[in-house]
Amino acid sequence: MAKAVWPILFVASLAGCGTTRMTDTQRAASEMLLISQAVDNAIVQMDCTSLNGQSVFLDTQYLDGTVDKGYVISTLRQHLLTNGVRLQDERKSADYVVEARSGGVGTDRYGLLVGIPQTSMPAVIPGQPTQIPEIALIKRTDMKGIAKLAVFAYERKSGNMVWQSGLTEARSNLKDTWVFGAGPFSRGSIRRTMELAGDELPRLPFNNEAAKKLPRADISPVSATDLPEPAPVPMPLPALER
Repeated sequence: MAKAVWPILFVASLAGCGTTRMTDTQRAASEMLLISQAVDNAIVQMDCTSLNGQSVFLDTQYLDGTVDKGYVISTLRQHLLTNGVRLQDERKSADYVVEARSGGVGTDRYGLLVGIPQTSMPAVIPGQPTQIPEIALIKRTDMKGIAKLAVFAYERKSGNMVWQSGLTEARSNLKDTWVFGAGPFSRGSIRRTMELAGDELPRLPFNNEAAKKLPRADISPVSATDLPEPAPVPMPLPALER
C-alpha cells in the first residue's frame, strides 16, 4: 500500500497549489472595498431633489447593526447635502425627518474547483504527512458585495409622508482565478485592471492594423447652443407654518 501512496504524494507536490489569505487588519481590504462600492452605487441612485432647500433631520436609528454603519450614514449625509438639503443636528430644529433603513449590506463568496480537493489519508509511515494537498487544474472564487438601502421623508409635526426613494440595490464583484496552480488572476469592479498576485498586469499595445482603419467617431466639440434643454427641477416642498 505504501508503494501506491508515494506516486500520489509526488504528483500532488508538483500540481498542488496553495494560497494564504494575509491581512494586517481585522478585515481584508477587498471585502471593505466591495461593501463601500456597493453602498456608493446604491445611494447615488436616490433622487433627493424634492428635498432641495428643506430643513431635514436624518434619522439613522434603524441602521443599527448594519455593516460599516458609519460609512453608510456619512455617504447618505453627503448625498443629501449635495442635493441642497439643509441637515439639522436635532430633530426639533428640522421641518422634515428623513428615515433610513438597510435591507442588507454584506458580501457573498462562491467557489469552483476543477481538480482534487485537499484529502486526508490514514498515516502509512510514522512522521510522514497524512494529507494530500489540493490539486487544482482550474480554481475560481467569486466574491460579491451587496447593498440594499431605502430612505423616506415625512413632516416632523404632522407625520405625513412627503417623499420616498424606493428600494435601491447595488452590487460589486471580485473574481480570482487560478490555472494549473498559477494565480490568482484577479479582476472585478474594485480593480482598475486585471492583477496577478496583487500586481497589475501590463496592458498589451493596440497593434491591430485592420481595426485602426475603421472610421473614427466624430468627437468635434459641441457648442452650448447644441446642448439639449435641461430637465425641469422639481419644485421644493412648501415650508411648514410655524
